[in-house]
Amino acid sequence: MNQQVQAIEIANQQWMAANPLVASRGLDESTWNALCSTIYPGSKPESILMAVDYCRARKLDIMLKPVHLVPMQVKDAQSGQKQWRDVPMPGVGLYRIQADRSGDYAGADEPEFGPIIEAEFDGQDYNNNAIKVKVRYPEWCKYTVYKMIGGQRVAFKATEFWLENYATQSARSEAPNAMWKKRPFGQLAKCAEAQALRKGWPEIGQEPTAEEMQGKSFNEVDITPDQSSQNHQPSRPALEYYPEESFNQNFGKWAQAISAGMKTPDEVIKTVQQKGILTEEQQQKIREVAA
Repeated sequence: MNQQVQAIEIANQQWMAANPLVASRGLDESTWNALCSTIYPGSKPESILMAVDYCRARKLDIMLKPVHLVPMQVKDAQSGQKQWRDVPMPGVGLYRIQADRSGDYAGADEPEFGPIIEAEFDGQDYNNNAIKVKVRYPEWCKYTVYKMIGGQRVAFKATEFWLENYATQSARSEAPNAMWKKRPFGQLAKCAEAQALRKGWPEIGQEPTAEEMQGKSFNEVDITPDQSSQNHQPSRPALEYYPEESFNQNFGKWAQAISAGMKTPDEVIKTVQQKGILTEEQQQKIREVAA
């Protein structure tokens, strides 16, 4: 038994010596593997370490995923070249945590929605063929949160409009992406809630949440030039969200491959995301095949 414990200890020491950047943050091998394969699958190791540092600075448990890594296309102010980077962004869940930690959060009302609108948008299928996409969505959502101020329960309200918030399939399409088409109410409610929380607790920051920015265009963002930008390496081609229609068509064969032991869910996700970005719900559906 002592030999087994000693062997495990030696293996841990060897792993920590081979991964000094991870070990210096107090992460062991099992935690790091969970972060890479489950919490942030498909993200670069340096991006995950950035999320670890982000959570540590704010005293957050990274295993609860309070911060998301959002693929962002940024433009170097000096060279003008565009690059894809993973940018840590708070989820609406982080805003809820911060409001609750303040000690004066006093609850929230159920979201109120405006009239339901049915409309058609010009979109594209996975082969870039023009199609019409039908969508039912609420015109607006109002969200109210409450804060205790001087012993009084004070309301902070925010109203967000669907057309001003939804994310498109791509820059060449006006149709909503898979998430905004599938959850038009839920996505808009998150945006309205985030805005209401920022109004009530401005100290939590004015940074947009991942739910608000996921799938949006970031082409106009400038970054401070670094050493990598001076190498003038070609940037990764812009990836768009994997179309929901194509996902539904291909899910069956992916499920068969996973069930037959030919592929793991993470291997399928990694392969598919070379063609398009999968939403968290799509990734979860793939993982549930092996559950």
